[in-house]
Amino acid sequence: PPHLLTVASEEQHSQAQPAPQTFPQPLSQLLAGLPVQLPDADPIVSRVSFDSRRVRPGDLYVGLPGTRSHGALFAEAARSAGAVALLSDPAGARLADGQHLPVVVCDDPRYVMAIASARVWGHPARNMTSFGVTGTNGKSTTVLMLASALDAAAHRVGSIGTLGFLVGGEPVQIDHSTITTPEAPDLQAIIATLAARGADVMAMEVSSHALALNRVAGIQFDVAGFTNLGRDHLDFHHTMEAYYQAKAQLFTPGYAKRAVINGDDEAGRRLMRQAAELGLPAVSVGLGDGCDYRVVAWQPHGPGSRFTLAHDGAQLDAFTCLPGEYNVRNAATALAMIDQAGYDMTAALPGLAAAVIPGRMQPVPLDGEAAPHVYVDFAHTPQAIASALSAFSHPGFTGRRVIAVFGAGGDRDPDKREPMGAVGVHGADIVLVTDDNPRSEDPAAIRARVLAGAREAIASAAPGSHDARVEAYDGGDRATAIEQALRLARAGDVVVILGKGHERSQQFADRTIDFDDVAVTQDRWAQISQAPGGPS
Repeated sequence: PPHLLTVASEEQHSQAQPAPQTFPQPLSQLLAGLPVQLPDADPIVSRVSFDSRRVRPGDLYVGLPGTRSHGALFAEAARSAGAVALLSDPAGARLADGQHLPVVVCDDPRYVMAIASARVWGHPARNMTSFGVTGTNGKSTTVLMLASALDAAAHRVGSIGTLGFLVGGEPVQIDHSTITTPEAPDLQAIIATLAARGADVMAMEVSSHALALNRVAGIQFDVAGFTNLGRDHLDFHHTMEAYYQAKAQLFTPGYAKRAVINGDDEAGRRLMRQAAELGLPAVSVGLGDGCDYRVVAWQPHGPGSRFTLAHDGAQLDAFTCLPGEYNVRNAATALAMIDQAGYDMTAALPGLAAAVIPGRMQPVPLDGEAAPHVYVDFAHTPQAIASALSAFSHPGFTGRRVIAVFGAGGDRDPDKREPMGAVGVHGADIVLVTDDNPRSEDPAAIRARVLAGAREAIASAAPGSHDARVEAYDGGDRATAIEQALRLARAGDVVVILGKGHERSQQFADRTIDFDDVAVTQDRWAQISQAPGGPS
């Protein structure tokens, strides 16, 4: 490129961190080979932006069609802020007519935006070994297991996902992104930031939304991983087949060089067949016979699990401090991805063993001999709730009651609410239905549907069976339900608080409040244990 433009946030400057750099170039060069109609003008483009409020001088502004309005309506505001051209679809080009910006027209502005963003940041992912993980559940856990394991193996790992952006385990503050996989201009800037701070490995959660909306176009991951497929995000994808097909895009040669896929999952086995048809090198991982990386033995050990992973006639003994069979599978997936990238699995074992994931089966320490065992987890789908509760069905927890606290989010796939209540009954002894993020909906109405599913499962259970003996209640608001669970628990019982995990706020129709499951649990336990008579 002719020269470099340094771009960094005020916070990055204040911390004297290395700043990422863009590669300004003529518009025609930036979009060369892409399916676009170029204008006569050929300005120099320094960045790509899809938000007119964040446009800087030299930006290519992308006017995207939206559910409420079209981004091209804000082209004049973008021009006033310094945008040198507009990229949009034909409808956007018509809306922007007469707003004095050169217009690039294309049928798929999201795809072109993603490729242009990668180019203007110099394809930063190519400077690192890159891991991309998708699946309904386990993405965050697997990504941070990868990061912890490879950090211990003398690599500097940058991670991107629901839990934020990290380099070498330290957070990187990005003010404008709160979603699992950010929009392409933000994503490429973040990757460039990770590279500028010395990351030689990148591990990223890749959501189904990101794949459907082309946010990761322009990135070819060295290794793509698949954890599982369960019901989620049908408010966006509408059908399970569309949801599957969105995730399946990651397992194509344009997005991945090779793949590690859960062979215990039906959708995973389908992906294996499709990868073979496409000529994408892929291996399976799991507990079942025939998996290329097979967990041949595992057993609970303390709060976590020890397991043995077999591959190519060799066996490797490993440990994860997270409980449950599904976390054994997540850990095995991380190790298989490390091996497929050509790194040493043995050197990664200490980091894998030390990986504690915020809000993912996170133990909550409580004082006193009367304290129950409390775990906080992000599980918010029927499959995830079932998996989380199954962690406490092994012999190490025999004789201990499991009390589950969970609810369903508002403005999201409402038909999963009754199944969530039902799977809670299958895995717990007491179910307390509470609020998750009600958003614009009535919290009591959401709780009623989840509770109905729980009570139907109890009523239809065989007399004398575990499910028939389960107690299910409306626990009310989240803090009240957590306190009720702690009061019901006896010493050694297990309280599992599901749904919000790492989140530090709770969203209602008219407000967002501070709410941290871990902090609320510790506060309510302190009140209970210090009251006259102590825990009941």
